[in-house]
Amino acid sequence: MSGTPVDLTHLARYTGGDKTLNTEILRLFNGQLGDMVEQLLGVLEQRDGRKWREVTHTLKGAARGVGAFAMGDAAAAAEPVDPATCPDRAVEVIEALRVEGEAVQAFIEEYIAA
Repeated sequence: MSGTPVDLTHLARYTGGDKTLNTEILRLFNGQLGDMVEQLLGVLEQRDGRKWREVTHTLKGAARGVGAFAMGDAAAAAEPVDPATCPDRAVEVIEALRVEGEAVQAFIEEYIAA
């Protein structure tokens, strides 16, 4: 792993290192990331464990796919949390996802601007 929020070496395995393709993929992930973290707040309110697992699992896969491994690990840690029985823990993991997400989003914005 590169020590940055997104491992561009990992992403290059799929894109050949093409900056335009990297930018497109990272831009899509950037939009998806914020939406999914916000979606978890609604899922928490509804206490919907099935939807919680669906969103966190999707986020985990998407993050790992682009090389955002810390974000993927945070989503993996969130996945088994049940918002119905452990709402306080759910709030904690949403905050961890938000922090990781902000780091990833800042990295993506810098990458795109460069």
